[in-house]
Amino acid sequence: MGVTATYLFPTHPEQRQKAEQYALGLTVGSWTDIPHLEQEQLKKNKGEVVSVEKGEVKDTVKIYYPSANFSADLPAILTTVYGKLSFFEGYELVDLTFDDELLAKFPGPRFGVKGIREQLNIRNRPLLMAIFKGVMGRDLSFFSAQLEELLAGGIDLIKDDEILFENDLTPFNKRITTAKEIIDRHYENTGQRALYAVNLSGRTNELHEKAERARELGANALLFNVHAYGLDALQTLRENDNIGLPIVAHSALSGVLSGQPGGGYSYSLMVGKLTRLTGGDFSLFPSPYGNVAISSSDALAINHALVEDSPFEQAFGVPSAGIHPGMVPQLMKNFGDNLVVNAGGGIFGHPDGPIQGTQAFRAAIDATVNQISLEEAAKTSEPLKRAIEEWGVLATS
Repeated sequence: MGVTATYLFPTHPEQRQKAEQYALGLTVGSWTDIPHLEQEQLKKNKGEVVSVEKGEVKDTVKIYYPSANFSADLPAILTTVYGKLSFFEGYELVDLTFDDELLAKFPGPRFGVKGIREQLNIRNRPLLMAIFKGVMGRDLSFFSAQLEELLAGGIDLIKDDEILFENDLTPFNKRITTAKEIIDRHYENTGQRALYAVNLSGRTNELHEKAERARELGANALLFNVHAYGLDALQTLRENDNIGLPIVAHSALSGVLSGQPGGGYSYSLMVGKLTRLTGGDFSLFPSPYGNVAISSSDALAINHALVEDSPFEQAFGVPSAGIHPGMVPQLMKNFGDNLVVNAGGGIFGHPDGPIQGTQAFRAAIDATVNQISLEEAAKTSEPLKRAIEEWGVLATS
């Protein structure tokens, strides 16, 4: 049992020798030769270089680490495979491949794409999510009015802004009970369900009690700033059956872990594979075309890691930031149907208000699913027409 780490190392004429040195140093040895290592220790614990592939700027190096070196948890695994190497300029950790026995120690999403679609009874289109905007410094009446408008427009999911924490005007518990009342009434009137992801925040030792209380109060989803707390914190929330709620994993702070040129983790590993592995039902990440953009290759790699064949349920990709209705065809072309279209300003900034902003997105999604151009769909949808006049249509590529 063990894990194979895939790295990008700066090119070196004797890369195999250097890789062997690291495989020894990260497991049984040190950065200098130790002549008295016992052969049995080497056999059981020593990391093994699997392959070295030469490249023009970086070489791809794979090293296998036996599980005798670490406990079956991500903090131990990441410290083993990347703890020391992370200090070296230009050394990137791009993937981890777990043996089946080790992979079975992780839970994956509790609901995933299939379970969320069943909850919402939406099978044949991308989901539409909205972000509460401008709530800081405003009271529950403002929060309630925004929620009412979003539901009236046909929203599927609503999430707190990731920077909305505990506060006196919109307390955590009150947000939950207020949203539950409004969402339940919406369901009674329309038969349409919706999820509201309340931002779970506070000290780490308070999270489980707070999340359990959220469920008791009627919460039906959680937003979690996973990289502020760590992936293991996400896993413990996922594994707590007294919580048992869908988890929207936000990628805030992943830019410093994965977005720095020439070092750190790959986005596909940190925001894709490991977020899915530890229990995220949704993974938010910057889109390639919004106002906080990452590269198309990184965004597509994240999405691939969330839906590729695995023992775990697929997770929803949620490309975000600067999304407007004119981007929907490109979003669906890049990310497929198992997609959450996520918008804040693209809904609340609509010239006619958030109800029409939500309706514009729903019209854009329906048109794209039915292979109708947005320009054609706008002839029968005034909200979409107004959105296109405001922001245009992103040409698909």
